[in-house]
Formats: sequence, C-alpha cells, structure tokens
Amino acid sequence: MNQTQTELPSSDTGSGPRYKHVLALNPYTMDSMGSMGIFPPTGLEYVVTNMKPLVGKVTLVDLRTEKEYADFDKLCEFIRKDVDLICIAIMWRSRFEQVCKLISRLPPEVTTIVGGQTATEEVEYLFQRCSNIDMIVRGEGENIIQQIVSGTPLPEIDGLSYRQNGTAVHNKNGVLPEVAGLSFPDRSLRRYDYKWMENGVRLSDHTFDTILGARGCPYKCKFCTFNMNPLGQKREYTERPLESVVAELKSITADVVLFSDDHFFINPRRSGELCDLIIANGIKKTFIVQTRIEVTRHPDLLKKAFQAGVRILLVGIESPHDRILEQFDKGFTQKQVREAFAIFGTFDFYIHGYFIYGNVTETEEEMVYIGQFGREIGVDSIGFQKLRIEKFCPLQKLVESTPGYHYDRIGGPVYSDKYGLPELKKIRNRIRAAFYTRSQIRRMYQKLHRHGLLGPKDILRVLSHLPVLAYNMRQRKIRKRNPELPAPLCASSPNPETGDK
Repeated sequence: MNQTQTELPSSDTGSGPRYKHVLALNPYTMDSMGSMGIFPPTGLEYVVTNMKPLVGKVTLVDLRTEKEYADFDKLCEFIRKDVDLICIAIMWRSRFEQVCKLISRLPPEVTTIVGGQTATEEVEYLFQRCSNIDMIVRGEGENIIQQIVSGTPLPEIDGLSYRQNGTAVHNKNGVLPEVAGLSFPDRSLRRYDYKWMENGVRLSDHTFDTILGARGCPYKCKFCTFNMNPLGQKREYTERPLESVVAELKSITADVVLFSDDHFFINPRRSGELCDLIIANGIKKTFIVQTRIEVTRHPDLLKKAFQAGVRILLVGIESPHDRILEQFDKGFTQKQVREAFAIFGTFDFYIHGYFIYGNVTETEEEMVYIGQFGREIGVDSIGFQKLRIEKFCPLQKLVESTPGYHYDRIGGPVYSDKYGLPELKKIRNRIRAAFYTRSQIRRMYQKLHRHGLLGPKDILRVLSHLPVLAYNMRQRKIRKRNPELPAPLCASSPNPETGDK
C-alpha cells in the first residue's frame, strides 16, 4: 500500500491494536547464507519482541528453515488472507537483488516496512526498486517500530523514511536506544530449531542461539565499522544488567549459545561476575564468545570462563605483519600475538582466528603467510576475508590515496593493479591450502569432538550426504555468479534434514 498520507490508516476501525496481525519476515534463504543458517535472526526478533505488546499477533517466518510457507504463492496467500503489516529485515549484502525481487512480488496492498543494516544503506534504491515498500527504518529499529505501530504521526518519528505523495521523505536520524531498556527476544515466536547447516546438509543435532550482553566497542580499528550503525553514528560501549542477561540465558533451550558482543571480555570484572552467575545458576551451555588477545592478561578469567562453559573463542588477529597491524591501528604486534597464544595454549579452548588479506601494499607472499602463521600460533581454524571498504570506514582515504588501489562500491572488496580479483582468489586458495592440512583438519575434529560439538555420527551423516553437499555448493556458486537467477525460497533443493531431493 504505497502511502500518500503522512499518517497510515488504522487497520482496526474499532478499539484494539492498530495492527491485528504482523508478519515478521527474514527474506534470506539457506542458499544465500551458507553456514549463517546456524543462528536465528536475532536482530529481527528484537524488533518484533518490542512491538509485540502493541499489536494483535505476530508471525515470524524465516525463509532459511521455512516449511509451511516455502512456496511463494502460499506465502502470498497467507499474507492476503490474514496479515495487515509486513516487517522485513535486510541485513546482508549477500543475495541483495534476490531479496529485492522477493519483496517486490509481495502483495502491494499490505503495508510493508523494511529495516536493517543494508536497508539503511540502500534507502533510495529500495524505494525505487520495490514500489510496495511503504517505510524504511534507518538504524536500530526497536523504538521506531513501537512508534509506528502505536500510531505516532510519521513526520514525528526520527530515523524513519516513508513515501508521501509519490516522493520519499527522510526524517532526521534517531537517537540510539538504551540497551538496558530493550526487551530481549521472545523465543516463543520461533517456529523452528536452529541447527548447524552447511550448504543444505545438517552437520550436527545441536541447537544454536545467540544472546547480546552488551553493544558497542571502545576500540578504534580502522578497518572496522561494527561500532557504528549504517548512519555513521558511533555505538558507545553499553552493558545490559547482568540480571537481565542471566534471565535470558535461563529462557534459552539451545545447546550452543553465541554471545554476539563485539568483545566479551572488554570489562574483565563484569565478565567474571557473569561467569560466576552462570555457574551459580547451574546454566549448562556451550558458549561461543568473541574476544581480543588482551584477555590473556587475565588467565584466571579465562579459567573461570572455561568453567562456565565457554569453549569456542573467536579472536580477531587480522594480520601476522606489524606494518599491517599498525595500518589497522589494531593496538598490538605479531610478538604480542605469539605471546598471547602461548597463554591461550594452556587452555583447551577451540580458537577460530580472523584475518584480512589484500591490504594496501601487502605482497602475495605476505598474504599467503597467513595460513602458516595460523598454524604456528596454534589456532584451530581460520577465517580470512578480502579487505573491504564499508561506509564510514577510516581506511577509505588510504585506499583512495594509494596509486593502483581500487574498490568499485561501498561494501565491496579492495583490489589493486597487481592483485586484481582473479589474483586474490588464487591467493585465497593458497592461504587455505597452507593452513588446512590433513593434520590440521584432524586437530579440528578432535577438539570439536572433545567438546561434544562433533561426533562420529555427524561425520557419517556428512559422508552419506556428500553428493547433496557437492550439488548445493555448485548451485551456490552458479547463483553467486548470476544474482538474477531464482533461488529456492527455503533451505535448499534437497531436503536439508535428510539429504533427499
């Protein structure tokens, strides 16, 4: 319903909520997200939980795992029959055009609101591309959506863009909401369990969930924009009350829980208290946390974290080279990384290290050394991404001022005259080969098995589904090269639970 008024008409002519039935839609498919299918769409869940008391009913549909509305015509039939508001989260660049195509085909007579990281960055394009989008929430949406469904006149809602008389109106940016005042996700809205999926094959029977203990980060790494929203507003580090975090943990039934805090140990005293509360309340979970090497200054805290159930550490290392670390303003050196991992090695954590390659003035051999360095310091697995220039990224000026370096779009990879994208792809394969040797893969499995995350039955499942896995990997590559090709609306062409087509 393309709005020509500054205030939306009520969906209820009598008393009661303004909207009777809201569809909250995660438009991404397993085909587009790969292993991201492990975790629920927590950002969308925060928004719908905070609007839930103000509407009649909320139905949460996640197309990665959807079964009942996997057929697009059936989804549209459900919307036309019973839904008067659609809220869609557009978080990722992956398969963005596919998501736009899906949204543009939804029933235009139903009020449609989109929000999320990529929606905030692509406001004008989305209004142009999808004529049925009525409003776009820019930035963090919990407070904005509450105002919309409560009937606040649209011109008075900061952080909102909307259509009026055929043109787009953009209100001023909103104030970032206080984390302590937000309701944590209502998991009763979920209609699925989240399990470890990779290219359409279930790798484990464990269930996964996420929790947010704090937002923001005080560090200022130049490649990172995670501590900013897409409007360039810096999210200062703010903590949720520990009582609220523990209450949420008690409500979680999943076996494995990711703390999505940028740095779990940023406040060592608070982190220790949280671990004490987890132990005291008998909360038995396997926790995944993100951290920096500075936590090794507190070995007693690491010991306590292990006792509380922390088993996987996601550590941002970024580079083995001091000049690149200085370029990033990372705040440590290669020597300090080695010293930190000597301390990490006294514990039995599974450690996944993050690296960036394709940096300004970085040579091919320096890039390839990432794989060898990862094995030298003892990480169990690595993730490595090409340097990208995001909106408001401090490295943008460096790239633009260095002869021979380029990027084609915000959010896109950096490349150079010497190392174009085809060359960087070959270098990526060399990094992978240098790290993932047979002995390294065996080490990964042994540690995951020791922590109860991967067992013989899981390996047998993967082996039995190798043809399905290979098929889905090929399909993902084809669709990645051809974004306009239609993708399966739900998880994958084969049945992700059984591997059957």
